[in-house]
Amino acid sequence: MERLSVLGAGSWGTALAIALAPRFDEVRLWARDAAQAERITHERENARYLSGFRLPGQITASHDLGATLHGADVILSVIPSRYLREVMTNAAPFIDPKTPVVSATKGIEEGSLLRMSELLSETVSHPSRVAVLSGPTFAREIAAGEPAAIVIAAHHMGLAEKMQQALVTPALRFYTSQDVVGVEIGAALKNVIALGLGFGSNSVAALVTRGLAEITRLACALGSKPQTLSGLAGLGDLVLTATGHLSRNRAVGVQLGQGRKLKEILAETTMVAEGVSTCRAAFQLGVKHGTELPIIDKMYEVLYLDKDPRQAIRDLMERRLRSE
Repeated sequence: MERLSVLGAGSWGTALAIALAPRFDEVRLWARDAAQAERITHERENARYLSGFRLPGQITASHDLGATLHGADVILSVIPSRYLREVMTNAAPFIDPKTPVVSATKGIEEGSLLRMSELLSETVSHPSRVAVLSGPTFAREIAAGEPAAIVIAAHHMGLAEKMQQALVTPALRFYTSQDVVGVEIGAALKNVIALGLGFGSNSVAALVTRGLAEITRLACALGSKPQTLSGLAGLGDLVLTATGHLSRNRAVGVQLGQGRKLKEILAETTMVAEGVSTCRAAFQLGVKHGTELPIIDKMYEVLYLDKDPRQAIRDLMERRLRSE
């Protein structure tokens, strides 16, 4: 495979482009903002989202979807969930139906409650050509070449194995899976759980453990296998997001626990904390499938009903006593 097209020039998209550049003769990085694409091209660095990392020579940045996608052997979608439908609808005319599309977005579309692979299947490709990439990763560490293990999931194992071989590097180890539902739900909901981590170590351990139980409960209600959530895309990603100092969702949660308002927090950052938008969709999925999600329900109340985070914790602690 010679050409990789990466849609999304945020920190994660840029990091993946840098990490995967040695595997391809040409990597095309699409930026939503034309001025940003021009700056990246001129400066050979994405100073806005991933400063300090020089882009390899194989990478070119563009705002032109057609030019970015032309002749691609693999398309990597790293668009924030709230923009994915719009971008992919515009991209559809330029995508060869036979080209594999790999989703690296962690979220659930609000309104439709679709997972990202479902949205891609609906807009640009047949489900048999769509794969999902997820796991415990921070963009800056991936760009720096630090070792990481990631899951590549597809409904057809042949596609998962093909993408595993195409994307593997000495620093990125890929494991295959056919549990697309579990990988995507684990990736999306761990961001919501991390938003509740504004307290001490005891609370972090409790929320990670009970949060994983909620993620598994909902994933299984949607058709996943429980063992998927005990792996890289579930427990692994949740632990990293809940404890790592580079986690955007954890940073938002800490500030919420300090009494700051969500609008105030989000106004100060250019980064996307996917857990904020995913929380409402996760809450709605729980209601739709009759699944008990006490932590996610309380996060929904904090984010969208202006509930005091400390009262939300008290509510959780005072729930009916039960067996684990």
